[in-house]
Amino acid sequence: MNINISEVANLPSRFGNFNVQSFKEGQKEHLVISAKELSDVPIVRVHSECLTGDAIGSLKCDCRDQLEYGLKMANETGGMVIYLRQEGRDIGLLNKINAYALQDKGFNTVEANHQLGFAADERTYEIVTFILNHYNIKKIKLLTNNPDKINSISDIEIIERVPIVMESNIHNENYLDVKRDEMGHMLPKDR
Repeated sequence: MNINISEVANLPSRFGNFNVQSFKEGQKEHLVISAKELSDVPIVRVHSECLTGDAIGSLKCDCRDQLEYGLKMANETGGMVIYLRQEGRDIGLLNKINAYALQDKGFNTVEANHQLGFAADERTYEIVTFILNHYNIKKIKLLTNNPDKINSISDIEIIERVPIVMESNIHNENYLDVKRDEMGHMLPKDR
């Protein structure tokens, strides 16, 4: 893996005062936002970029709520958020918007991706193990509902999966049901 790593900088935010570092993997520049003092077994949120949710506040997903919760937990517990540049489950912004248009016509999130010629989820997580090893982290509590994240992290002991369940709304109920029922995400029936 050919990874370029930035210096560590301060990142004061409304969620806390963090350290920030970038890891460049090919054309993707990932970000690690970490507490100033990492705990021995940090809570780690692996978060994939969602411009429409994270930056604009789209109600079609729960991404922004998950990101904000992850940052809050990182600050409170000595943890980190690994922000992966994998927009739209790694189909890119243009295709994500095309998938949104298909969803407007009645396709669910998985069906829309398939209509565009993609798998339900194109993301990979090898860089996560690289990043955790860079920080010499051997054990984590993983803040996720996604079994693919759990199964893809190697050489790191996940001592606990910490659920991250956000309140649903009328715009994302079906999306969350599809994540649970078709993609295997560990979400409760009642949110």
